[in-house]
Amino acid sequence: MEFRTQVNIEPSAWKIAPCEDMLFVGSCFADNMGRRFREEKFRAVVNPFGVMYNPASVLHTVRRFAATVGESVPAPQVAVLTLGTNHVYILKETGEIVDNCMKRPQRLFTEKALDVDECTRYLAETVDLLRQLNPKVKVIFTVSPIRYRKYGYHGSQLSKATLLLAVDRLLKLLPQPATADEAGAAFAATYFPAYELLNDELRDYRFYDADMLHPSRQAVDYIWERFAATYFGTDTNAFLAEWKPIRDALAHKPFSPESAEYKAFMDKTMLKVSLLSKKYPKFAL
Repeated sequence: MEFRTQVNIEPSAWKIAPCEDMLFVGSCFADNMGRRFREEKFRAVVNPFGVMYNPASVLHTVRRFAATVGESVPAPQVAVLTLGTNHVYILKETGEIVDNCMKRPQRLFTEKALDVDECTRYLAETVDLLRQLNPKVKVIFTVSPIRYRKYGYHGSQLSKATLLLAVDRLLKLLPQPATADEAGAAFAATYFPAYELLNDELRDYRFYDADMLHPSRQAVDYIWERFAATYFGTDTNAFLAEWKPIRDALAHKPFSPESAEYKAFMDKTMLKVSLLSKKYPKFAL
């Protein structure tokens, strides 16, 4: 007997390399996932200009980020774009979509729900910009599983549906590699079903935080595991297995930090760090 419906996810033809240069832009779910990638020593830039929820604001962030790319800020090899809502706020004075109302009075803004065509155009422009930075970039779209109570739950579902339709439409328009060999050496774009994992597979309030809207830490960990199973290859899994005991050792809080035993323990740990750095040139504490 089966007591849950499981979301089937085909393994990606291309894989995320250990310590890869990545960019996460989007909702607070992008923050959660990006933070996990940074903990695992991927070179991840996470929402460099704050949390962004809608396709227009995601585009604005990528534009600003693109202006910083150079010797010290590499172009991402993988970009994860997490969409939260299709609602935007327009400053009446200029007619421009703002990314943050900066606590200004609501009367200064007009709220608008982008339609599928508008969302698709913003996302297509975002992908074009990422491809200019790196023609071989891999783009992963996700839709945040967080519900928006302020729109009403029906309104929140309509918002998510609009985003899902826009991503689906865009992926059908974008070129996709035909083989696994092509996938590793060319641009690729894909959708990862974070929204479906929480709402269709986990589907229980025990997987939500105290507000009953955001995923719990356990749910985020589960989604991370499914993400890893989809996009990590043998080399990345090997790196993570080597990094875990070192990470645990560095997080250890000793009773006697000045003791000879602890100093010997840390010397041994730092030697492992040095060896890991030689094996994986992008690795850095």
